[in-house]
Amino acid sequence: MRLTILGGGGFRVPLVYGALLGDHAEGRVGHVTLYDLDAGRLSAVARVLAEQGAGTPDAPEVSATTDLDEALRGADFVFSAIRVGGLEGRAADERIALAEGVLGQETVGAGGIAYGLRTVPVVTHIARRIAELAPDAWVINFTNPAGLVTEAMSRILGDRVIGICDSPVGLGRRVARLLGASPEDAWIDYVGLNHLGWLRGLRVGGRDLLPRLLADDRALGSFEEGRLFGPEWLRTLGAIPNEYLHYYYFNREAVRAYREAERTRGAYLREQQGGFYAEMGNPDTPALATWRRVLADREATYMAANREAAGVGERDEDDLESGGYEKVALALMRAIARNERATLILNVRNRTTLPVLDPDAVIEVPCFVDAAGAHPVSVAPLPYHAVGLVTAVKAVEREVLAAAESGSRGTAVKAFALHPLVDSVSVARRLVDGYTAEHAGLSYLRS
Repeated sequence: MRLTILGGGGFRVPLVYGALLGDHAEGRVGHVTLYDLDAGRLSAVARVLAEQGAGTPDAPEVSATTDLDEALRGADFVFSAIRVGGLEGRAADERIALAEGVLGQETVGAGGIAYGLRTVPVVTHIARRIAELAPDAWVINFTNPAGLVTEAMSRILGDRVIGICDSPVGLGRRVARLLGASPEDAWIDYVGLNHLGWLRGLRVGGRDLLPRLLADDRALGSFEEGRLFGPEWLRTLGAIPNEYLHYYYFNREAVRAYREAERTRGAYLREQQGGFYAEMGNPDTPALATWRRVLADREATYMAANREAAGVGERDEDDLESGGYEKVALALMRAIARNERATLILNVRNRTTLPVLDPDAVIEVPCFVDAAGAHPVSVAPLPYHAVGLVTAVKAVEREVLAAAESGSRGTAVKAFALHPLVDSVSVARRLVDGYTAEHAGLSYLRS
């Protein structure tokens, strides 16, 4: 089986390759093609993969190219993990939003809208090339904003594009571990949009164990989401929110923490990863050891500003374990390629799962996966407070898609103005002015 990784020079690609190295079953991925616009980054990542695969006799072969069409031909699976504008663009998204007193995070609020506006045209082009050159390929999308990008690509590729995210997986594992349950044996009732979902139950043998956790102050305060949101708020909700909902429930505190921070997350990653690729320019640099050191620092500092706002300090060692998006990707590929049925939380088209949204809206829910793809599972209706957020943010996503298709500046302003975390049409207009002045990729927006 052939896997193409778009964004193959990205820092987290070795996580995906590491998961592939552990798969020795018949029909496994035998060849990985890395595609990226930056040949230097491709070379650096290829060196890390070569050290990873050393000593594994059946390690997948690796090739690299800067030609998109070459990368797509013959692919059985395409893993999309691109970053349009790079980390320089992410840092600018944060800076411009914070100057207006609103959130600039890359998937939530103004930053997520800016990122989506410059990413949707690119992934739409990629989807068309996949439809032309690899029409039977399955696309696994990890490109942010993941739900929005998956929906944009699904307009061309239909159900053959499936979005993945590590946040719900990590949350489910943490809750299961606290309740003494195996994540593999538990049914996780999770529903929402990407980075906007709630864990509403964790069932083992038909019994929901979540009420036991919600009644235990000590246990609620012992893991990442409990410390971020506080036991009282979790009990009030009757659910465990995805960590990204901290930006909504504690928006003032989060914005203040970001504005007071020495540097934003994007600026930090730009410096950190810039240092990594610079080090890798030296052929004597130990590639795998250097990558592992930088990865450990990256994971330890994840959502640091939110933890600062919540007054909870550094992440515990138990919370440093990755949600495992690379394992989700591997399980998804295996389920489709070998008809090994699996249950995974994925970003897929709604169909009839949530009646408050239309069938083509991409949502994040548990799915049964087999050779025919991912099938969303019926879930209980959303409570009204969740309906409000989900429908508001989905409306914003639709305006982003409309702006990307039409090139309308007015529609882009509407996308910003309708977001729950942007508090003024005047601010929305200034944001569009600021982002179009900064990003050449938004030059398509016209008055």
